[in-house]
Amino acid sequence: MSLLSVIANTAQQVAEAISAVLDVETQILDDEYTIVAATGKYRELVGTKDAEAYHPDEEFLYTRVFRTGMSFVIDDPQDSMYGPILIGEVGEICCPIKLNGKVIGAMSLVAFDKSQKDKLQDKKEQLKNFLHRMAFLLASRVSETEAYKRLEIDSNKMQIIVESINQGLISVDRCGAITHCNSYAESIIGIEKKYMLGRLITEIWPRSPISEVLKTGQGYEEKEEIYGTPPYQMHFLVTVTPICSGGATVGAVISFRNMSVVRQLAYDLTDNKVALELDHIVGNSKTIVEVKYQALRVARSNSTILITGESGTGKELFARAIHYASPRRKKPLVIVNCGAIPETLLESELFGYEEGAFTGASRGGRPGKFELAGGGTIFLDEIGDLPLHLQVKILHILQRRIVERVGGNTPIPVDVRIIAATNRNLEAMCAAGEFREDLYYRLNVIPMLIPPLRSRREDIIVLMECFLKKYCGLLDKGIEHCSDNVVQAFTRYHWPGNVRELENAVEYAVNMESGKIISLNSIPGKIRNHWLGHDPENIRLKHHLEDAERDLLAQKIVELSGHNLSKKEIARLMGISRATLYRKIKQYGIKVNNV
Repeated sequence: MSLLSVIANTAQQVAEAISAVLDVETQILDDEYTIVAATGKYRELVGTKDAEAYHPDEEFLYTRVFRTGMSFVIDDPQDSMYGPILIGEVGEICCPIKLNGKVIGAMSLVAFDKSQKDKLQDKKEQLKNFLHRMAFLLASRVSETEAYKRLEIDSNKMQIIVESINQGLISVDRCGAITHCNSYAESIIGIEKKYMLGRLITEIWPRSPISEVLKTGQGYEEKEEIYGTPPYQMHFLVTVTPICSGGATVGAVISFRNMSVVRQLAYDLTDNKVALELDHIVGNSKTIVEVKYQALRVARSNSTILITGESGTGKELFARAIHYASPRRKKPLVIVNCGAIPETLLESELFGYEEGAFTGASRGGRPGKFELAGGGTIFLDEIGDLPLHLQVKILHILQRRIVERVGGNTPIPVDVRIIAATNRNLEAMCAAGEFREDLYYRLNVIPMLIPPLRSRREDIIVLMECFLKKYCGLLDKGIEHCSDNVVQAFTRYHWPGNVRELENAVEYAVNMESGKIISLNSIPGKIRNHWLGHDPENIRLKHHLEDAERDLLAQKIVELSGHNLSKKEIARLMGISRATLYRKIKQYGIKVNNV
């Protein structure tokens, strides 16, 4: 479709006006030789091709106009050099229609009798100038139409962009009246667009500080604001951008997202750990299988879990597996090591803070770990290191399921499952006044004890194979397996650091080994020396008996300590005195927890 054909109605009105004023016929063609508008004898030809269109190789009138961009006056239309004409034409003035220097059409005045011809000849120059002005008028109209089309296209594109953004957008004028909102804003706020347009933003969002932005012209970014009133409050992350013109603020655009969506997005982007299933926890021993079965059963509930066990046994691993086996698996798992965060920062990290709560507080405040875990699970590792004054707040959350930020007094509902873990004896800490007894019982709804590696030695070989495969891949090593001596050294070692120490030992060996089989020379010296000190060719039978005694003693202590027995009761059940028990524990370096 040509540019002139878009304004065909306007062109026809211009042609008829010219014809009525000058008493001559008018014809307007586009650059495809199509008659766009005409009067008199040409009127019935509108929409058809001019005869010149069928003589593309001839230098006829309109071809010359399109090629040269000049006007022509024809005194003798019967001259063949001007091309095919309508019978009866006796004179013609033709003028190009130009847009941005390009000829987009032509318009002509045509005489069919002597009186009309005399008018054309007598006022030739005036009529040429008049035609040029009319041509300019039509070109301007084309330009306006094209600009409007582009504006409409841009507006449609902008509307599509605004509607496709996954956040609410509301624009207001200088008075704060809503001029536009997208569908996402409708869905979040719960009010249809037709009921929002024209209303003041403060009527819908009373707490919005938009009035201050309109007054000062100073916007803000990523500030948390509350929409609604309890119990139907929503937390939004809000950005307000002022619209300025001539140095004055004439409006503003508000963009906002639901904080729960923001937190989920942050979790999806930052949680790069693969979802862990219980079946992925390595071990086939009876004790570890029982713990995995217990974890699977409790994963389906929302009850609080307290995981205990020595350092390195895999408490966090089980917490992750429980989360990913639970109905909350698609929501965040937030892990907090209570012993790794300075006490001065721990409160704001756990519970968040409001703007101005302390020196250096971020503008708009910040949510804490409990809020970030909304709908999911929070894992409080090393819970035994939590200061007493913060234990009260954790107890408050467990009882009321709300959190209050530092420096704030607005209760924020939280829906989280709490899993805590420790390698300390919390009962003993309660007796010593170091841990709140009421919090201990709130946490210990489902106790879960992770056994030490020395009590499930049958899992050592399968763990070795697992870690060997892992680190051969990471370090690009072609090691096939471990030597028999290495396997025996690993299975006889008492592993005070448990699975974590075993993994580190395998990683060390893979780094040190240059051959295809891991030898004794490649394993950590502590483990190698322990093995060499127990080789039958190097020691007497007494040392073997001591080794067996140590393993048996450690196993019994672990088994009996699970019943919350004291050392005196354990010694009695083992048939030895308490002094002997203490001496053996010290002699063999046995680590005792929860006793």
